[in-house]
Amino acid sequence: MSAPSVLIVGATRGLGAALTTYYANQVVHGTAWRVYATTRSSEPPSDDWARKENVFWLLGVDLKKGPEAAKSLADQVAAKLKVGAGERLNTVIITAGYFATEDFGQAKWSEEVKMYTLSSVAPVFVVQELVEQRLVFAKDEKEGGEGTTKVILVSSESGSITLRHEQEGGGNFGHHGSKAALNMVGKQLSFDLKPKGVAVAIVHPSFMRTDMTKGVGFDKFWDKGGALPPDQAAKILADWVEKDFSIELTGTYWAPRGTKDIGNWEAVFGEDKAKEGPVQLPW
Repeated sequence: MSAPSVLIVGATRGLGAALTTYYANQVVHGTAWRVYATTRSSEPPSDDWARKENVFWLLGVDLKKGPEAAKSLADQVAAKLKVGAGERLNTVIITAGYFATEDFGQAKWSEEVKMYTLSSVAPVFVVQELVEQRLVFAKDEKEGGEGTTKVILVSSESGSITLRHEQEGGGNFGHHGSKAALNMVGKQLSFDLKPKGVAVAIVHPSFMRTDMTKGVGFDKFWDKGGALPPDQAAKILADWVEKDFSIELTGTYWAPRGTKDIGNWEAVFGEDKAKEGPVQLPW
């Protein structure tokens, strides 16, 4: 039995780093996961967690650079997988993103372009390249087995139009808009990929205590908002992906943890509608 494999796009910080560590420590039927992890750098991270023998770094992958970055990513995976022998990625998790805050009257053109590029444009090109090079597909008996590849797009509850409420005010146009766009991208990809046996989920991975949320001043909400350390969020997400998510759920939008860290949930749905995860979110 070949080792299960996962691709983590955006693997050097926050949730991506935590997912890389989590999968690298998992064993299925006595076989450790093979973890393919991207970095924008020309060198892999020097931390101990990044140096495990079953973690393979894909170097110089900067999704802001356009389609060539997606092709470089896929080329590097293809060089390490035995595609001709039927090997493929079991799971792909695209976590790469960018967050800049905005107030009305002070919207930031270049920052919005960067948010949309990383959150909702780049994933299309990454997935296209992975499919083109047959790195994601449902294997049939001729190809050495069977199974569904799972593509997980890390979005946010901030991409839900239904959950937007006046109590949070306006602004943050690029952040909310790019996540809503990613939700639509995931839905559209699910139609294209289901016939190939590839399932697509869009997820809110939890409000987290990361450099990203601290960098935009959201650390002041960590305690009240129930923010998790990235390693806890990674475990919740990965366990849901590998145990609960399937082709039958493709094209849907989830909060594997539940609604505890979704600040507008009670304002929109009422206190008695709060739920422990997993919860399917409204668009």
